[in-house]
Amino acid sequence: MNLTLVGQMGTFAVLVFFIWRFLWGPMTRLLEERAKRVQDGLTAAERGQHEFSLMQHKSVDLLRQARAEANEVLNQAERQALLVLEEARQNARAEGERLVVAARQEISGEVSRAREQLRTVIGELVVAGASKVLEQEIDARRHNRLVESMIAEL
Repeated sequence: MNLTLVGQMGTFAVLVFFIWRFLWGPMTRLLEERAKRVQDGLTAAERGQHEFSLMQHKSVDLLRQARAEANEVLNQAERQALLVLEEARQNARAEGERLVVAARQEISGEVSRAREQLRTVIGELVVAGASKVLEQEIDARRHNRLVESMIAEL
């Protein structure tokens, strides 16, 4: 055999041993660490995407719930406004009825006072007319003129 070939084989064996001992181990560790980091990154990305999806669903649910609560508040405010409006209507109606009753009572009192005054005035006129008639001689023409003048005074 040729010594060159044996030397080349020995050199190759030393090179393989050197690469295996000093380069292959660290390169394999670096590649494994990189693969682990990539895998961890992918896992974190999947977890983040899953959390994002959950948060998106949660935000949609919260938005839906907030809209429902806002609608409930609006409906409650509308019902309250209707109650206040109805109460105001009832109060206005009651106040109107009270004012009408008071006005009727006042009118009735005024009518009674006017009747009393009218009775007093008529009584005074009758007494005045009777005294004029008694002062003068009673004949039919004078009597008619006296009655007509009293009617004109009224």
